[in-house]
Amino acid sequence: MRIAAFATLAGFSAAIAAGFDLPTKRTDLSEGDLKRVADVTRSTTDFSKAEQYEAMQAGAATSIDPVTEDSFSHISANIPFEEEQNFRLGNALFRKLWVSAPSSTQASDGLGPLFNARSCMSCHVNDGRGKPPEGGPSATSMLLRLSRAAKTPEEQRAIAAADVLNFPDPVYGHQLQDLAVPGLAAEGKMAISYREEPVTLGDGEMVSLRRPSYAVESPAYGPLDPATTISPRVASAMIGLGLIEAIPEADILAHADPDDADGDGISGRAAIVRDHLSGKIALGRFGWKAQNATVRDQSADAFANDIGISTPDQPNAQGDCTKAEEKCLDMPTGVQKRLGAEEAPGPILDLVTFYSENLAVPARRKASFPETLRGKRIFYETGCISCHVPKFVTRRDSADKAQSFQLIWPYSDFLLHDMGDGLADGQQVGLASGREWRTPPLWGIGLTRTVSGHSFFLHDGRARDLTEAILWHGGEAEKARNAFSSLSKDDRAALITFLESL
Repeated sequence: MRIAAFATLAGFSAAIAAGFDLPTKRTDLSEGDLKRVADVTRSTTDFSKAEQYEAMQAGAATSIDPVTEDSFSHISANIPFEEEQNFRLGNALFRKLWVSAPSSTQASDGLGPLFNARSCMSCHVNDGRGKPPEGGPSATSMLLRLSRAAKTPEEQRAIAAADVLNFPDPVYGHQLQDLAVPGLAAEGKMAISYREEPVTLGDGEMVSLRRPSYAVESPAYGPLDPATTISPRVASAMIGLGLIEAIPEADILAHADPDDADGDGISGRAAIVRDHLSGKIALGRFGWKAQNATVRDQSADAFANDIGISTPDQPNAQGDCTKAEEKCLDMPTGVQKRLGAEEAPGPILDLVTFYSENLAVPARRKASFPETLRGKRIFYETGCISCHVPKFVTRRDSADKAQSFQLIWPYSDFLLHDMGDGLADGQQVGLASGREWRTPPLWGIGLTRTVSGHSFFLHDGRARDLTEAILWHGGEAEKARNAFSSLSKDDRAALITFLESL
């Protein structure tokens, strides 16, 4: 009835303690409902027509609004009327521009002092996917994570116990902050260069992949520590987050196979983290390396590191300032005692979390079209669903009724996978190694250009289209990548058509 997690941590093996056990059987359903869920989530073998409810890929929460640049910004369709006010208030706070302290707008000050963005919407434009700066002056929707691996047995134990994710650069902290409040120097700028690498597909077609290289330009407070690793991250789309949180741990763990016991070459591992608020062990499922357990955790982390705003979950009003950045620590904060002990008191974090949990997933387009169904069959046959698991049924006892007992189609197992040398960033995050990434959900991916105005994919936006994104897959995904590469041009186009329908 229980499962113990195991992990390899930066060159040494560590068995996760028994206290990390997570449930492997759902407790929210009757035996009859368990059978119904097993039947409805079983992978199809019939590609002659769309599956029942497939077009409504977020269940009753699915948005059927017309496709526009605002397609990721609609409220879940099954939200009760009395909760719409909280969604709208959360939306306003998500868009809110924070200012430096002290300010006459006391409920909006406390920015930074070092920061990457002034609002959540600055990174998640139209609640969509971020992109590389592409030669522009700002990298607002993309940032550099900074960290080093554990050096001592004590540090190794801290990671193994999920007490920390990794260790910051001693001067620049967990994240390179390329902006700062007046009177303070920003930490530096992200520098990106690309090298084109030709790839020949099975039918002779040539595709050029661009391999990025990253550095910190003009560091204002001296060089980075030699042990610090740099990892770029673009902002992810915001849709369907509450539904992802409502997937039972047991159903995600059912797809885990850390030792590849079935010999298929896929070894998905669970990310074990601590809930920021409770401190309890939980299953990580948000972030590029599944470092956060809940939408609230993800929101608090963004407030703290991207904007430099304190919350009850991360109450440091100086944000990511380190002891080496003394002037940063001496800057005024935006804490107003009459409003609360943090710059963004509990009600603000609650509303932003509610908004983030209830952004609707758009309905599928052309799910029953012959070319889409052909691409779906190829997607299944090439093994893509080994990691991009099509569907789940959320908890019946979910705290938010809008997410309760919904058949959803995120196309992800939310586990960590070794993606090979090509995508490796060398940066350990909790139990995720420098070669591992969480399988990103694919729902909404076909609307990226419509919503976000670009078609850059993967954790750093290196892929300029979906074909390039697939060809970067390696490690556990190499077999599926090679199968895609060997397809005829028409079959590859059909698979892309399927992805664009999601």
